[in-house]
Amino acid sequence: MVGAASVLSVLLLVGLVAADVLTDHALSGLPAADALHVKVVGRQWWWEVHYGQNGNDAPTFTTANELHVPVGRVVIVELEAADVIHTFWVPNLHGKKDMIPGRPATIVFRADRPGAFRGQCAEFCGAEHALMAFPVVAESRADFQQWALRQSASAVPAGDEITRRGQALFQENDCAKCHTVRGTDATGTIGPDLTHLGSRQSLAAGTVANDHANLAKWIAAPGSIKPGTTMPATAFNDEELRSVVAYLESLR
Repeated sequence: MVGAASVLSVLLLVGLVAADVLTDHALSGLPAADALHVKVVGRQWWWEVHYGQNGNDAPTFTTANELHVPVGRVVIVELEAADVIHTFWVPNLHGKKDMIPGRPATIVFRADRPGAFRGQCAEFCGAEHALMAFPVVAESRADFQQWALRQSASAVPAGDEITRRGQALFQENDCAKCHTVRGTDATGTIGPDLTHLGSRQSLAAGTVANDHANLAKWIAAPGSIKPGTTMPATAFNDEELRSVVAYLESLR
């Protein structure tokens, strides 16, 4: 029984090694001529995503914690770490790739079917390492182009009294010192770009769903959702908080 189990284990390991080699060979042979270039910067503890790298046909814009790619098209992701070592890992699409400060890296993959694939930092990077995730949304080329055009546009102006009040509060307080909302006076670069926050699936790098209750809680007491986060709590009263949440939800 021991001998049979040993033989079976060896065969399984050989099979896994062969599959790994063949997969790596296939990934390394992906054509780069029509590739989409994206730059991803790992930060404690979120992901900064830049589209429009190397003059490809995607509009130029910055988003965060969410990666959209067209199905059937090769994607070349330039990886950087802004502070400590992170690891870019989307197990359904590719193996792990370390992101070491001062040492840019590249990863190449292709999504062959539509869907949402979970990505995760796979290298311990501090207190909130486990809460540093991101979805990779693979969609048709037409849907991707529409998404990219919407994301490249400036924020929609506040349309009613409550969202205008929320925008004013956002810009008058520390929010605008940390975050950018393109088309407004908010030009902070410490935290994620929030120009189209309302269109994202999650908050706090995949920690909770992006809904009204979670957004309000995240603004008022971020540490209760993501202990150790560098985002400070705010001192808005209930009315002010409702206005700021309404404004951010309008950024789609």
